Amino acid sequence: MSERSYWLMKTEPDVFSIQDLASSPNQTTAWEGVRNYQARNYMRDSMKPGDGILFYHSNASPLCIAGTAVVASEAVPDPTQFDPDSEYFDPTSSESDPRWMMRHVRLVSIFEPPVLRDTLLNTAGLESMILLQRGSRLSVHPVTAAEWRIIHHLAGIQPT
Repeated sequence: MSERSYWLMKTEPDVFSIQDLASSPNQTTAWEGVRNYQARNYMRDSMKPGDGILFYHSNASPLCIAGTAVVASEAVPDPTQFDPDSEYFDPTSSESDPRWMMRHVRLVSIFEPPVLRDTLLNTAGLESMILLQRGSRLSVHPVTAAEWRIIHHLAGIQPT
């Protein structure tokens, strides 16, 4: 059995927040619309069902880790790439050879209060965290097991 991996997924809370995930059927949603090749590759090639996700609210005030989720599916073609009415439509992608993949994610916990970015910046052990690196813009990226544990400690809960 392979070891569990951990990820951070960014979302803008005015588009889709952790509260939206909590109110989704089965507290699960399709993580669609990723249009960055590196983020797509992580989702397509590296994520596994059962992997942990830090749910990050970006472009928000405050910037924060709002809680956790779990990868709930294998990678599947993102249907928005085939929908001409979608903002994520990709006319160069075909159903026989889809370019963009997605995963389903399911809520695990909401951090009350959330773990603020300012707290992350000032916490020993998180100095190398991708999220905190200058110029880091990926919406999906790996998190180390140590970072996962530290962030759960900051949230005051046991790592899941």
